[in-house]
Amino acid sequence: MTPTVVLPLVIGGLYAAGVHLLLDRSLTRVLLGFLLLGNATNLLLLSAGGASGLAPILGYAEPEEMSDPLPQALILTAIVITFGIAAFLLAIIYRSWRLVRQEVVEVDEEDRRVARRSETDADEIDPDDLAPEDRSAMHADTFDADADVERRLARQYAGIPSDDVDLPPTTRRRR
Repeated sequence: MTPTVVLPLVIGGLYAAGVHLLLDRSLTRVLLGFLLLGNATNLLLLSAGGASGLAPILGYAEPEEMSDPLPQALILTAIVITFGIAAFLLAIIYRSWRLVRQEVVEVDEEDRRVARRSETDADEIDPDDLAPEDRSAMHADTFDADADVERRLARQYAGIPSDDVDLPPTTRRRR
C-alpha cells in the first residue's frame, strides 16, 4: 500500500482553518475553529493507527492481521472531549447573546492599558508607582472605586429583578 499525500494535506488544512477561526473575536467562529481542530485531531489519530486490519479479538485473527485498538480508543476520547467543550462554548455564546445581544468579544480596557505599557518589563513595575487607572483590580486603593461602581449599578437597575436574563439590552458605545 502506497502512502497518499491527500490525508496529511487535509489534516494540515483543517488545523490551519481551525487556528485561524480560533483567533477571531466572534465566539461562533471560535466554536467552529475548535470543532475543526477536533476533527483534524481525529483524522491525525486515525492516520497514525496504520493500515486497517481485522477486529482485535483474541482467537478471531492472527496478531499480525489485527488492527491497533489504541487509536480508536483515543479518537472516541477526543470525540467526547470535543463534544463537552463545544457544549460549554455554546452555553457561553448563548449567555453572551442573552446578556449583551452580541456574541463578539470586545476590546477590554485592561487590554488597552497593557498594550500601552508593553515596553515596560513586568518585573520593573511597582503597582504603587502606577497611576490609579493603570493599577490592577483588587489593589489597595481600588476598593472604593468598586463600591462606587456597585452603587451606580444599583441605582441604574433599581426595581429590576436580579435575574440577568431579564435585564434590558445594553447599548453599544460609538467609537
